[in-house]
Order: sequence, then structure tokens, then C-alpha cells
Amino acid sequence: MALIADILLIAGALGAAVYCLVVARKVTRLASLEGGMGNAIALLSAEVDDMTRALAAAQGAARGSTAQLADLSVRAEETARRLELLLAAMHDFEAGSRGGPVHGTAADARPVPRAAPPDDAEVVGAPDEGADAPGVFLTRRMRADRVAS
Repeated sequence: MALIADILLIAGALGAAVYCLVVARKVTRLASLEGGMGNAIALLSAEVDDMTRALAAAQGAARGSTAQLADLSVRAEETARRLELLLAAMHDFEAGSRGGPVHGTAADARPVPRAAPPDDAEVVGAPDEGADAPGVFLTRRMRADRVAS
């Protein structure tokens, strides 16, 4: 019985030695930088660095695009306001020339700065309709005469 126990003990020790040898080789291959886990970690670290640089570049481009888009948006809103005002003025002018009602009030529209006509501008409109019917364009002298009278 003792002999069988010694043989089983020696066989178990040899099996454990072979198992430890196999595991040691696998751990060595896994830890090597050429083809194991170390190589994978090094590659992933390099990719993380590349991605960090790419992300920083993309954030810079996005900031620039955001500023540009905000400027374009402000310009578009200003242009839309001007177009709405021009369309409203055109509708008011058309309604006024047909003798129909003029829509909107003076409070609805913002005043548009306009250049004054030159001194030698002619009166365009219907000056024969009476003294209270102003022409579309008046010279500065005619405006001064109206204010004085």
C-alpha cells in the first residue's frame, strides 16, 4: 500500500511539474512585447494618443464652424428683417397707389434711413391734386417751403 501511495505521489508531482511548465511558457508569451498582451497594450496606448489628437483637432474645427455659423445666422436674420420690411413697404405702396387701404401701422414698421434727394430733384407724383397732396419725391426747397407755410 505504501508503494502505491508513493507511485501516485510521484505521478501527481510530475503532472504538476508539467502543468507549471506549460503555464510558465504561456505567461512568458503573453507578457512579451512582440506578440502578446504587452504588444496589444502598446498598440492601444498609441491609438488612444492618436484619437486624443484627432479629437482636439475636431473640437477646434467645430468651434470655428460654430462661430462662423453664428455670424451667418445673424446676417441672415438681419437680411430677413430687411426683406420683410421691403415687402411690407411694397405692399403698402401698391395698396396706396390703387386707392385701397394701407395695411399695418406706423408702429409695425421700423424706419428705414434713406438718402435725401439732391436739391435739383423733380417732384414725382400728382402735384395738381391740391396743396395737401405731397409728391413722392420733393426737393429740399419744396420741403422747406411746406414747413414755412
